[in-house]
Amino acid sequence: MEKKKVGVIHTFLYSVEDLKKLFAELVPEVEMINIIDDSLLREVLANGGVTPAVVRRITEYAIELERLGCDMILNQCSSVGEAADIAGKAISIPYVKVDAPMAREAISKGNRIGVVGTAYTTLGPSVRLVERTAQELGSDAVVNSCYAEGAYDALLNEGNKAKHDKILMETIDKACAENDVVCLAQGSMLSLVSVCADKPVPVLHSFRSGVAQIREILALS
Repeated sequence: MEKKKVGVIHTFLYSVEDLKKLFAELVPEVEMINIIDDSLLREVLANGGVTPAVVRRITEYAIELERLGCDMILNQCSSVGEAADIAGKAISIPYVKVDAPMAREAISKGNRIGVVGTAYTTLGPSVRLVERTAQELGSDAVVNSCYAEGAYDALLNEGNKAKHDKILMETIDKACAENDVVCLAQGSMLSLVSVCADKPVPVLHSFRSGVAQIREILALS
């Protein structure tokens, strides 16, 4: 029996191995096809949001993945999630967001939801995703932006992961004190999930549930 194929569009090199491991664990019968373009994220950051050029490239990648025989596409990066919404209209296969299940889970766990991000270009789309999800589910949940100021520069410009993690953990602790549930908006925060297991409120990350949704969408046994 031919394997199902799932295309993944990445804007961040380091997400590839993390997602490969989760694919192997959660959907081992699926072939993962990766497109990596880290210039997308740089362009979004430089312009404070998605540009027409970013939408065009994301759409072209989606069309190419469909042409390659993919059964669905997974969008890895929250910063380009709204470009994925547009690109999805150009193809006939599902184009889903890795953070959509996290948003639904957050709504089910509390009425005050903190969304933690290190870049405003990720934080805005992530907050809007949770807000739209709340509306769709008929929830009156309040969604709060929790910006980890300086963390992104520490990681990307200084190469200082320890400093990045320290700033981020301080932001997560503050978010936990003020919300019923906390969402980590970026794939790069995956390494902190285990550290957050003992927080007073649930701290959610998108990758595990984002990959797990593939089973249902592709009706895998």
